[in-house]
Amino acid sequence: MGKLFAAVVAGTVMAACGLVLVVAVLAGSGAAAPSPQGAGSGSSSAAQPGPAVPATWLLLYQQAAATCPGLPWSVLAAVGTVESDSGQSTAPGVASGANRAGAQGPMQFEPATFATYATVGPGGVKPPSPYDPTDAVYTAAALLCADGAGTPSRLAAAVSDYNHSSTYVDTVLTLSMGLQDAPGLSGSVAAALAFAAQQLGTPYLWGGEGNGGFDCSGLVQAAYRSAGVTLPRVAQDQYDAGPAVPVGTPVEPGDLIFFGGGPSSVDHVGLYVGAGEMIDAPHTGAQVRLDSAHWTGLVGATRPG
Repeated sequence: MGKLFAAVVAGTVMAACGLVLVVAVLAGSGAAAPSPQGAGSGSSSAAQPGPAVPATWLLLYQQAAATCPGLPWSVLAAVGTVESDSGQSTAPGVASGANRAGAQGPMQFEPATFATYATVGPGGVKPPSPYDPTDAVYTAAALLCADGAGTPSRLAAAVSDYNHSSTYVDTVLTLSMGLQDAPGLSGSVAAALAFAAQQLGTPYLWGGEGNGGFDCSGLVQAAYRSAGVTLPRVAQDQYDAGPAVPVGTPVEPGDLIFFGGGPSSVDHVGLYVGAGEMIDAPHTGAQVRLDSAHWTGLVGATRPG
C-alpha cells in the first residue's frame, strides 16, 4: 500500500504531469468490502450508467473537502463511490433504514459515529441526518479530517480508520487517482478500476483469469467484465480490438496501455489508473501491483470503457 499511497499523494498535486509524460511517449511511438462503520454497499463493483460521480455530488465533494485543508476531494469522492455510488445505490441503509451492520446513509455511518462528527453542510437539514447527502458528505470530511487526512503522510491511515480493510483502502486510493485525473470518470471505468484495485497482491499466474491468479491480459479482461464490457482474452487481440487512443491524445484512467516490439508483437498490457500509474500483472514471481506506466516498448493505448 506504500507505493499506492505515494502515487495518490503525488497525483493530488502532479496528476497532469504524469499524463503529459505518458502522452509524450505515446506520441513518440508512432502508434480506479465492509463499510467504515459497518458493511457498506460496496456497489462500486457494479457499473452505473453515465458518470461515476453525478455533477451535483462532484461539487458537493469538492466543497466539503475544502473544509479540511489538504484533504483531496477525490479521496472523499472515492469513499462515497465505494460506499453507495454517491447515493445511487438502492442497497439497504443508503436512503433509509440501515444495512445488516447498522450503517446508515450514502456515506454509511454507524449512528454513534455520525453523532460524534455530525456536521450540517450548506443547505443540509437540521438536526443533521446521515441520509441527507450534504450532511453525510460534510460529516465524512469531518471524520477523515479528524483522523489526519489533511496531512499527506496520514492520508492512507485516515482512510484505513474509515474502514480497516486493506482492500477498501486500495480501492479508495485507486479510484481517487482516477477521479483526480478525470472527474467525469464513467461508471464502467470506475467499476473496472475498483475491480483491479481489489486484486492488488494477487499472484501472477500465466494464463490466469482469477482462479489462483492473473496474467496481464486476464486481469484487464476480468476488470472490464466486472463493468459489463467484453474484451478479447490475450493482449495482442485486446490491442487489435481498440478503439485506439489517437497518437498525441492524453491517456485517461481506464485506458489499456500496451507494450511490446510493435503493433503486431504486443506482449504486455496494463490498466491506466492516473498520475502516471497503471495496475498490471507483470511477470511470473510477481503480484498484481501498481506500476509505472512509463515502461519502454510502448506500442499504444485503447479506450474500451
